[in-house]
This record gives sequence, C-alpha cells and structure tokens, in this order.
Amino acid sequence: MSASNVPAGLPDSAPRLLNRELGLLAFNERVLSLAEEDATPLLERLRYLTIVSNNLDELFEVRVAELKELIRVDPSAQIDSGPVAEALQAVAQRARRLVARQYRLLNGTLIPLLAREGIQILMSQDWNEAQRAWAEQVFMRDIEPLLTPIALDPAHPFPRILNKSLNFVIELEGTDAFGREAGIAIVQAPRMLPRVIAVPPQVAGAPHGVMLLTSVVGGFVDRLFPGLTVRSVNQFRVTRNSELFVDEDDVTDLREALHVELTQRQYGDEVRLEVSSAMGDGVLQMLRRQFDLGEQDCYRVEGPVNLVRLQQVIDLVDRPELKFPPFEPGLAAGLSGRDLFSAIARQDILLHHPYQSFAPVMDFLRSAAVDPQVVAIKQTIYRTGADSVLMESLVAAARAGKEVTVVLELMARFDEEANINWASRLEQAGAHVVYGVVGHKTHAKLALIMRREAGVIRRYAHLGTGNYHPRTARLYEDFGMFTADPDICADVHEVFRRLTGTGGLTQLKSLLQAPFTLAEHVLQAIAREADIARAGRKAYIAAKVNALLEPRVIDALYQASQAGVKIDLIVRGVCALRPGVPGLSETIRVRSMIGRFLEHSRIYHFHADGADEVWLASADWMRRNLFRRVEVAFPVRDRRLKARVLSEGIAVHLRDNTSGWVMDSEGGYTRRVPRGSRSVNAQKALLGKLAAR
Repeated sequence: MSASNVPAGLPDSAPRLLNRELGLLAFNERVLSLAEEDATPLLERLRYLTIVSNNLDELFEVRVAELKELIRVDPSAQIDSGPVAEALQAVAQRARRLVARQYRLLNGTLIPLLAREGIQILMSQDWNEAQRAWAEQVFMRDIEPLLTPIALDPAHPFPRILNKSLNFVIELEGTDAFGREAGIAIVQAPRMLPRVIAVPPQVAGAPHGVMLLTSVVGGFVDRLFPGLTVRSVNQFRVTRNSELFVDEDDVTDLREALHVELTQRQYGDEVRLEVSSAMGDGVLQMLRRQFDLGEQDCYRVEGPVNLVRLQQVIDLVDRPELKFPPFEPGLAAGLSGRDLFSAIARQDILLHHPYQSFAPVMDFLRSAAVDPQVVAIKQTIYRTGADSVLMESLVAAARAGKEVTVVLELMARFDEEANINWASRLEQAGAHVVYGVVGHKTHAKLALIMRREAGVIRRYAHLGTGNYHPRTARLYEDFGMFTADPDICADVHEVFRRLTGTGGLTQLKSLLQAPFTLAEHVLQAIAREADIARAGRKAYIAAKVNALLEPRVIDALYQASQAGVKIDLIVRGVCALRPGVPGLSETIRVRSMIGRFLEHSRIYHFHADGADEVWLASADWMRRNLFRRVEVAFPVRDRRLKARVLSEGIAVHLRDNTSGWVMDSEGGYTRRVPRGSRSVNAQKALLGKLAAR
C-alpha cells in the first residue's frame, strides 16, 4: 500500500490534493456528528453546523480551487476520464452528501428544537399577519433603500458577483415603463445588511424570534418591480478561488503587491454555485453559463445558501443553559503573585491553553513594553486578529524607544489584510517589520525579550504551538512555554537572525527548524525507535498533529511498525497513513479527537530507550510544514513539564472514549463508545484539572 493511498494514475500533485480534500471532508463529517448529538447543548449544535459550513467554504475557495487550477494549467486533465476531473468528481460527491446531511439536520431537527425552546426562526411562508406587517416595515425602512435591482438586457450586463455574497435572481413577467418585456433581474444584498434580524417578542410570539434576510427580501421583492409580476425569486451564492497569486521572486515590495492582489480576491475564478432548491432548471442553466460551472459544481439547498450566518442567532439569544458551561482558565503554577521575569528565570513554565490562561503571554509583552530594563523585543506573527492587545503592546514598546522587530507573515491565508494593517502601524511606531523569507511562510511561534540585568543582557523567550491570538486561545488547544534557558534563547535569537538578515546556516543547540533540521530529526528519531525494537528493547512513538501527509514520515512509521515499534498517533484532521494493515502497520493506532475545543497542539514523543524525548512544535507532519515553511520544534526537558505534556497532551486522549474517533485500515473512522459507565472525555477531564473552579 502506498503512503498516499489514492487511486493510481493521478498526476504527481493530484494524489496529495485528493487525499487532503477527502480527508478534510471526513473531518467535517466528524464535526457534524457533534451537531447531531442530543448530548450537545442545542445552541452549540447550531454552532457546529455553522463551523462545518465555514470549513466547506474554505475547502472550495482554496482546495477545490487548487484542483481546478490544475485543469486550467493542463486542459487535457479536464476530459471526463481525466485524473483531475475524477478527483473533482469524488470531492463533489462527498461534499454533496455532507451538505444534504447539514440541511436535513437544520430543517428536521434543529429548527423544531429551537422553536420548542422559544427560539423561532420565522420563515416567510409561516408569517402571520402581524409578522408580515412588521417585516414589510423593516424591508421598506432599512432594506429597500439599499437594494439595486438590475434587469438583464443588452444595456444591463450581468453584474459582478462578490465571493460568497448573497444574491437573488428574479423571473419577471410584464412590460415596464419603457415598453420593454421583463425577463430576468438580479438583486445583490449589500454586506452591511444583517443576515439575521431580531424580531420583538410581541411580534414573534416567542421569547426569541429572528427573521432571515433571505426571507424578508424574498417576501417583498415585488416592491422593487412595480407593475410587473414576480414569477419566481431564488437566492444564490458563488464561491470563488480566493488564493492570492503573488510572485514573490518578481516583486520589489511584497506588501504593496499583496495589497493590490487583495482587491481582486472577491472576483477570482468561480468554483461553486449554491442555489435555492426551488430554482427552475432554466434559471439554473443561465447561471451556470454565466459562471462557467458544470453540473457537479452546483448545489441545491433547502434553506439559506449561507449557513455560516446562522452564528448570529447564537449571538442574539441569551440562553446560557443552551450553550457549553462557561469556565475561567486557570493560572499556570509558578506565576501567581510573582514578577514574571523572575518566575521565568527560576524555571521553565508550561502553559496549556485554553485550560490555562493566555493572559501571561499578553503580560509578557505588555510588561516588556513598559519595563525600563527591557531593551529589545522580537516576535513572529502569523495570525493575531484585527484587534489585538498583544500587538498594541508591540506598538507601545516601539514608541517607547525599545528595539522592536516583528517577523510578520503577510501570506497567512484570510489574515492578509489584518497583517498588512498591523505592519503599517508597527512601522509608523518605529518597529522593524520584515516578512520572513521569500518562498517560505513563517509559521514558527516565537517571542524573545532582551533585558539588561546587572549590566548584562539576559534573554527570555516564549515558544508555542499556536498563534499569538488572544481570542482563539480560548477556543484552540495549544501548549506554550516560557524559558530563560541560555541555549534555547540563543537558538531563538539565531532563528530571528536568519529571518531578518542573511548568512550561512549555523548549528542550533536545542531547537529544530524547518526547512533545515526538523524533518531530518523526525525521520532519524523514528528510525532510532525501529533499531531499538529490532534489538529487543521497548520502543514507542506517540505524536499529536493536525495532519499527517508527508510520504517520507509515513513510510518511516510503516518501517518502524514492521520492526515492532508501538505507535500512537492523534491526528485531528487529514491522515494519509493507514493503521492496522497486516504486514505494514499492525502496531499503529490512529485517533482523531473532536470536541468543544479545536485540538491544535503538535507533540512528538519518542521513548528513546527510556530518555523520553518530547518536543512541542508549530509544524504538522506535512510537506509544506517540513520543507516549505519556517517552523520550530522545541524540547521539553524539565521532568515535571515533560510528564505534564505526555499526560495532558497524549495519555488522556488515548483514554478518551467519548470524543475520540478510531481510524480503520481502510481510512474510515468509528466513534469510540464508552463501555458501561466508564465514560472518559479528555477535554472535560482537563477542564476539571486545570481550569479555575
């Protein structure tokens, strides 16, 4: 069995892409299962539904678009039996099943359950007289003035349709004021209009009522065409290729080139068309021709074309009992009541988010900005959000005259605009801002503070597996570590030198860095465990990553399994390895953990003849991470912290029998089911152990 485990005959790039796309769809199928479970709080079920839709949007905008780009480059791949066309068909078939499952859940289960709880989603066909009158008032006052109906004729070409925007196609009958026969019109919904509108309880007839913009516009669209008959009105949405195409080798100013490219993102090549299920075949064919899309690119849906917008229902409804119980993150041991730098100088400090607070990381930067002993700050930024206290601290530090250097990744997908804005603000404050290395995204999570103590510069570092993003730190599971270890801090300093300057490759003492030493060390560590097993001694590998796709790593794990190494892999998303195959991977187990928090940390554990080598990293075991990005793995050496990482990051998930999915030898997943009353949920266990009570 090959590591890619996909149909033979695909071009070199297609097996990897198809495996990834199908793996991403399988992951979203597992997420949707949480929305289908009665045990999940009702509003969280709705949230999971919207998360799946958001993930599907990105799948089409980036992944499916990449497959379609292969056809654009090589038109011969487009024939019905072509390998890329077959890959696109496989993805479309599985995506269609997932979408149908979503709308069955929404219409058949979630909407009735919400109504039972006094949360009414009021559709136009069900409005009573008072509700219709209220909706008409809202339409005429707040919506109609912002709508621009466009009739399609030689003088009115088909309008440009923004990526993922809400639009309506209307079939009309009659003669207008100029004597023209009415036909088809397009109405685009401006993005400033709310997609979910709160309805007063006295109108809704329930404590919480909402109307969808699609219903309100559809209910009164005839007001836009006086004297004409509306034969049909249907919503549609177009998803476009959102990958940015910037030739980093052929630009003098990456930020300016990216800024120009961002303005065109909304109008990339079309990759998907979503329409109302009631849309007539003739109208659908017209839209398909307009967007040059095939039948498999079209999705008829029984409800709003953009389920992501239903997140607004969750925000509008104040019903804590229908959501996950709130929690307050705990504070890491060694930080309470102590000066942060003194605490770090005393010992390494491990943080496990979201169970433990992200506040110390923000305090690390905030205190550095105002501390007169701090002389310099260096930090990598991949994703941080448009509104970040952490970034404000860097701006304040630069304004205070400290030497501030920020390696800011402009090409962080869908965060490019926020990062460009931060780059401008940092530069205006006097910080040095660089964009890493051409051709290699900077994905490492590093912060380094230099402090003058007793006439000597001392370094303090924070390294992590997740982004410097305070909001996602409450939703994503990640590890971070503060350290003043001279070797690690010197290595962090050297990584920054490589990112901001130039020069030959020098040896790092403690860290592993992609694209130089990280993959090589992982492969050597796997081979070492295989040698230990062949010698008859205990050998063990455990890893927790978001994705496992790199063929060399997969082949090395297969060889280690054949040597007798016991291997536990916790792979949240896409995994191209197949466990439990006789003669190939009999000693390998693969689990996917899906729960309240997004499992995001990367942990590599090698038994190493009892030395228990433990690494935390920013890199998944994928080709892009190991060879086309700047990534860092850092060792956990303190015995107590090492035990914590293995306990909280690996062992508790291996015991989990409620939120874990086990992969079989064919790549399918089965939900683990607790036996008797012995139910173990890793995330709940960690909340009970680490969060403040």
